[in-house]
Amino acid sequence: MSRRRSMMSEQFKAELAKDLGFYDTVQQEGWGGIRTKDAGNMVKRAIQIAEQQMAARPPQS
Repeated sequence: MSRRRSMMSEQFKAELAKDLGFYDTVQQEGWGGIRTKDAGNMVKRAIQIAEQQMAARPPQS
């Protein structure tokens, strides 16, 4: 099985897991122990954060 390269840093993923309430599972079981729903919620939250950051940038000319 090949490993995929993550687009998110470990620190960012950990912060998302803490915010979403399943970081204890990550600590005990690793990333493979989280539910699919939790992984999906992480992606949704990461997208929301990226969109907020893009909206806060001044327009480029």
